[in-house]
Amino acid sequence: MIKKISEPVNRPDAAAKTGGYACYIDDMYFEGALFAATLRSERPRAVIEDIEMPDLPDGYYIVDKDDVPGMNRVKMLVDDQPFFAEDTVNYIGEPILLVAGPDRAKIETILSMIRVRYADLEPVLSIEETASAGKDPIYSTDNCFAYYEIKKGDIEKAFDNAKEILMYEYRTGLQEQLYLEPQGVVGVYENGQVTVYGSMQCPYYIKAALVQGLGWDEGRIRVVQAATGGAFGGKEEYPSIIAGHAAFAAVKTGKPVRLIFNRREDISSTTKRHPSIIKIRTALDGSNRIIALEADIRLDGGAYAGLSPVVLQRAMFAASGAYSIPNVMVSGRVLATNNVPSGAMRGFGAPQSFFAVEMHMQNIARKLGMDPLDIKMDHILKRGDSTVTGGELRHDVKLPEMISFAEEMSGYRGKQKAFRGNTGDVLRGIGLSVFYHGCAFTGSGEKDKIKANARLKKNEDGKVQILVSNVEMGQGALTTLKKIVSRVLEIPFGDVIYENPDTSKVPDSGPTVASRTVMIVGFLLEKAARDLKDRWDEASELEITRVYEEPEYIKWDPEKFEGDAYPVYSWGVNVIEVEVDPATFVTRVTGIWGVYDIGAAIDEKVIKGQIEGGITQGLGYAALEVMNTEKGKILQGSLTDYIIPNSVEFPEMGIRLVDNPYEYGPFGAKGAGELPFVGAAPAFASAVQNAIGIRVSRLPVTPEYILEISESEN
Repeated sequence: MIKKISEPVNRPDAAAKTGGYACYIDDMYFEGALFAATLRSERPRAVIEDIEMPDLPDGYYIVDKDDVPGMNRVKMLVDDQPFFAEDTVNYIGEPILLVAGPDRAKIETILSMIRVRYADLEPVLSIEETASAGKDPIYSTDNCFAYYEIKKGDIEKAFDNAKEILMYEYRTGLQEQLYLEPQGVVGVYENGQVTVYGSMQCPYYIKAALVQGLGWDEGRIRVVQAATGGAFGGKEEYPSIIAGHAAFAAVKTGKPVRLIFNRREDISSTTKRHPSIIKIRTALDGSNRIIALEADIRLDGGAYAGLSPVVLQRAMFAASGAYSIPNVMVSGRVLATNNVPSGAMRGFGAPQSFFAVEMHMQNIARKLGMDPLDIKMDHILKRGDSTVTGGELRHDVKLPEMISFAEEMSGYRGKQKAFRGNTGDVLRGIGLSVFYHGCAFTGSGEKDKIKANARLKKNEDGKVQILVSNVEMGQGALTTLKKIVSRVLEIPFGDVIYENPDTSKVPDSGPTVASRTVMIVGFLLEKAARDLKDRWDEASELEITRVYEEPEYIKWDPEKFEGDAYPVYSWGVNVIEVEVDPATFVTRVTGIWGVYDIGAAIDEKVIKGQIEGGITQGLGYAALEVMNTEKGKILQGSLTDYIIPNSVEFPEMGIRLVDNPYEYGPFGAKGAGELPFVGAAPAFASAVQNAIGIRVSRLPVTPEYILEISESEN
């Protein structure tokens, strides 16, 4: 039996007066539920020799690898991560076992009494260390989860004929998603069926993981999304692990089990953005044209593969940026270390590459004595050009128009000249980035891997229910998808019902990731709504299902990475203006402008919120969010230590949308969720570099980093 603690949630009169309440997983009461907490590894790499357990009071339980009825591996791209550690641990924070019982304080006491005896092994704790670790230091050949290459044109000939060759290295670090609501799930076992409720992005990912972990038929497993307070990718793959934990515990105890993290546990043990080292080498001809680009991308995947192979792919597809370069060679590796596993985060590999390529264009311009915008405009992609994978850009690319708007809004050209070589009490700089984001899954992924379904159900009362597995997590899907259906059917917005997904009721329409929800699932709903409108009078109750069919023009070879990596692209231009204190090296953002092509906006308020939030989060990545490790342990484990931007950190933003409808998006919409994040960091770093006159090659650009490069310059 489920009850909600917050009385106003169940009282329509109170909800109406206050604007309503969101009932998060920690607000839900399950009668007779036990609490659970996790014993985690204290070593980055070690053999577990022995675990000494205290005597358990009545009503308390230990849940570990022996309580996993099926396969003790989390279902993902590579099934290498155990739900619970077996003979070894591979990162600090790896789950070893759960303690479940009725009292939280007593659970903590029991955890403190458990003694794990380790035999330490030599850990690998950085990208650099993987090169000297030799073969199989953890469990993977050459410490590499994935290696890919992309080739376009004749790279060797281009470098042989180059007038000038430039090479630079760029680095980025960890970034925490820091969603408002920490990770949390509740597992319930009743009548031979497991139900997991929780904060999540991908209910069917969790269902697949539970099918594998429990070894049960999928008909015995149900996953229900609770209201989700933010995710940013951090609740894509990770909830599958703790859903398994709660489910195994519920089966063992016969009672509901609550597993909800506090903030420190969440930060210290969940997935992060991949750190990167990216080397770019470019060949220029006698006219200062870039005739070749070679990129080597290395990502720190942490202890387990997770989603790292596809994060690497997106990073590689962005390696040449928004520029037309005839000869390209990109090699990419995700390397295994004994750090916390890296995973999904907004942008999914593209932010690392766009930082590198945009700073590289800045450095080429600096070497040639040019305005960076001039060299960017000389190489900008246009309709008909080919991408790094040889795919054709079949739709209008409005970057020249967008850059013109950005210049006009920000005064970029005049400020670039005025700020050059400035000295005095404050150093001022301005930077401009040009970028894109490939919408939806790679290549034929939507068709082959997801087979997305979207369903509409007309009820007897004339209201229409949206049945999809995509979740509302603060990004606006609840509003936007309902608007699409309401607009087509010409019925009131309030007559469209869109509840949190329950896998026993909704089809698999794919995960809420990859900037795909509105463009892919929204388009299916638009088509379903048009069908329903035509058949409205057939019956008082009616269901319409539409299945995704990719555009006929998509050609993709997944083995060679050749063809159309994405069906369409969203585009952006950012301008950031900064001031740098020459004494303290503290930076202050004094201007923010952005121009975006996201097709057509379904709801401009939602889009503006996405853009402003994405830019703010991107500037946090660029300037503030320091996350270091020491011997594999994350040092910034709280909101006190891990600094993110606050609501008054930045000035008012100047935002403009460029209309460029996409025929396979609902009312012309393309993906918008990740795009605003991608361009913020390179524009900020370029502005700082222009202000201080010293090359910036690492994120975040903190005062300490500026001091470091200033001293090395001198």
